[in-house]
Amino acid sequence: MIINHNIAALNTYRQLSNVNFAASKSLEKLSSGLRINRAGDDAAGLAISEKMRGQIRGLDQAQRNAQDGISLIQTAEGALNEVHSILQRMRELAVQAANDTNTSVDRGEIQKEINALTSEINRIGNTTEFNTQKLLNGEKMGYAATGASNFTGATATVTISAGQGNGALANGITISFTESSTATVATASWSGATLAITLASTDQYSAASLQALIQSATTNAPAGLDMSLFTVTGGTVDASATTVTVSGNITLTGGITGAGAQLQIGANESQSMTVEIGDMRSVALGISTTIAATTAGFTASTTVTNGTDNITVEYALDVSNATNASAAITKIEAAIEKVSSERSKLGAFQNRLEHTINNLGTSSENLQAAESRIRDVDMAKEMMNFTRNNIIAQAATAMLEGLAA
Repeated sequence: MIINHNIAALNTYRQLSNVNFAASKSLEKLSSGLRINRAGDDAAGLAISEKMRGQIRGLDQAQRNAQDGISLIQTAEGALNEVHSILQRMRELAVQAANDTNTSVDRGEIQKEINALTSEINRIGNTTEFNTQKLLNGEKMGYAATGASNFTGATATVTISAGQGNGALANGITISFTESSTATVATASWSGATLAITLASTDQYSAASLQALIQSATTNAPAGLDMSLFTVTGGTVDASATTVTVSGNITLTGGITGAGAQLQIGANESQSMTVEIGDMRSVALGISTTIAATTAGFTASTTVTNGTDNITVEYALDVSNATNASAAITKIEAAIEKVSSERSKLGAFQNRLEHTINNLGTSSENLQAAESRIRDVDMAKEMMNFTRNNIIAQAATAMLEGLAA
């Protein structure tokens, strides 16, 4: 018989402590609803579930991003709906003006409405915004441009056309090289969509010097052109008393700003898409011009504003006679087709984003199910463990009391 150490009581106490600890763990899990409340509960499971949580939250945010993208698209498309209505009215007016039953006074009144409607198209293009970002002025076009040519003769040109998007530069810009026997320094200046470069006689220009010359022509450059982005590679240009000649092929690259609207539609890096929205102002649509009045089919003086003030800066379609009015019908029809194409493109983007949202929702749901299996507690099973531990604890307490007595 041992009297200094009650081994049975010590064993019972140890068992009671263990079962109380197990019961407290069960109670913690039942209270939180989580199987893993700290790293010690399941270190590997915690790491895996935290990674899943990051993905889930990223997918949920990507859904919101896509929904915001749809809102942006709907804002632009809604504005273009009004542009369509304006163009249809302008076409109607052009058809009316093409009829010789109208007097010059009648056509003058029609011209006033044509001018006002064209200015309104500019206003829509210059002021339509989403979260302070302009949508229809060409900033969301996503252009890429290249061009190459061999130059011969006293004047030579190379046209650089936009590779993507549309708008003011959709028909390209022209760079014209001319030799001058009186020039001592080469110059470059813009006239509408043409960059006129005058070369000093007898001088030779490398690709690098041509690039510097083109990059210097920033005044009056067409909207959307960033001259600092132009690069020139290839041969050289020589100017003599009568000709401009090229050794090798000269290539001009870049020069276009606007990268489109990048939408982050995934939880990870580079999971994005680009929404491109063209320039939908009147010059881009071909129903006005900034080039002086010699352009056939347009008014002799500026009659169109940018829509935000009363300063006339563009030449409107001329409907002062039957011939010009008839030609205006074709120009307006082309503008209507361009707006239709843009709205169709935006509709396709919206449909794509709606499918994206559905896919992101499915992925998020499945990941949440997987994360739940790792992180969440099975309430029924844990309640069973808690009840078992409580019963054992009560029995151990009773035994401990009996041994102590």
